[in-house]
Amino acid sequence: MCRHLAYLGPPVPLSRLLFEPSHSLSHQSWAPRDMRGGGTINADGFGVGWYTPSGPVRYRRDMPMWSDSSLPGLAGSISSGAVLAAVRSATAGMPVVETAAAPFGEGPWLFSHNGVVAGWPASVAKLAGTLPPADLLTIDAPTDAALLWVLVRDRLRDGASLSGALAAVVAEVSRAAPGSRLNLLLTDGVALAATAVGHSLSYISDFSFITVASEPLDDRPAWRPVPDGTLLTATATDLTLTPWGEA
Repeated sequence: MCRHLAYLGPPVPLSRLLFEPSHSLSHQSWAPRDMRGGGTINADGFGVGWYTPSGPVRYRRDMPMWSDSSLPGLAGSISSGAVLAAVRSATAGMPVVETAAAPFGEGPWLFSHNGVVAGWPASVAKLAGTLPPADLLTIDAPTDAALLWVLVRDRLRDGASLSGALAAVVAEVSRAAPGSRLNLLLTDGVALAATAVGHSLSYISDFSFITVASEPLDDRPAWRPVPDGTLLTATATDLTLTPWGEA
């Protein structure tokens, strides 16, 4: 599967999330602890998105995070108060290309998916057919994660909130493709929303910052697991966990 994280709070170097912790995202790329449903490492690409005064910037590659010799220096020199990053384990049959790596993005939004759409692609063909043809023709990659992003983006463009867009897409995909694992992560640089549906997710917060990650980045006891079937919404200073039936 994949591993991903998001951070909101006072500006920190990207290396604080990607490399410095004992179980950083880079460490999770080659030594994950909780790869439910398949996969052993996350070596099929990675991406980092961070927010600047003029909006989000993305850096994506189709190689393992540990093999990019330029990234540690880059990560140590850039600070941001809003970050979304991911490492990828490609589902069998899906391409390993830079554009298949999260975060996907448009305007103020960054998005990532950890999981798999069951029965891909036939299970969600009808759902994909509800999208504007131009969106399908310009999809980043022929993968389940990229399609999920286009579905989420369609709802965001129509005015849905971060949490509303994720809740709608998870509900629709779960009906069309039962058994899918749909841990989604979405931010606009001010707030974030995340779903725990079939995969691990944890968070740490002292209400001046929040980090949400597939696996805790270190051994601090303040990390808390997000129960399966939960929608998490947060800013740096606020956090809400909503059981799926109430979302």
